[in-house]
Amino acid sequence: MRAALFLLVSCALLVGCETAPVQQITQDFKSIFEAAKGEPDLAAGIRSYEDGNYKMAMQQLQSALEAGLNSFGQIKAHKYLAFIHCASGRESRCREEFQKVLYLSPDFELTPAEAGHPTWGPVFRSVKAQQR
Repeated sequence: MRAALFLLVSCALLVGCETAPVQQITQDFKSIFEAAKGEPDLAAGIRSYEDGNYKMAMQQLQSALEAGLNSFGQIKAHKYLAFIHCASGRESRCREEFQKVLYLSPDFELTPAEAGHPTWGPVFRSVKAQQR
């Protein structure tokens, strides 16, 4: 908590600086902690997914990505899109979504429950192995 407060104060002090590196650090910091415009659609998409309404979930997740998400939100959206494509028998699209996840976070891992899923678990492991 102290570290976050220190970073927040430091960024606030640097906001007036006009150098490119300082502006980039400030922007990166803001993108981590600020709610992105696509967050409501991301949350709705995850709820729709959990309710089994994959068509609506896909629309909401795509809308969230288009509206703008921080990297954590993008990873979540692409992961759920991968799950939907795998569950719907679209393995190549599932692979593409997992590739996007791993592009954003090369060290990403599914939770043990997700990794053990018989449909998307093997697809994820295959894509991850190809990324190395």
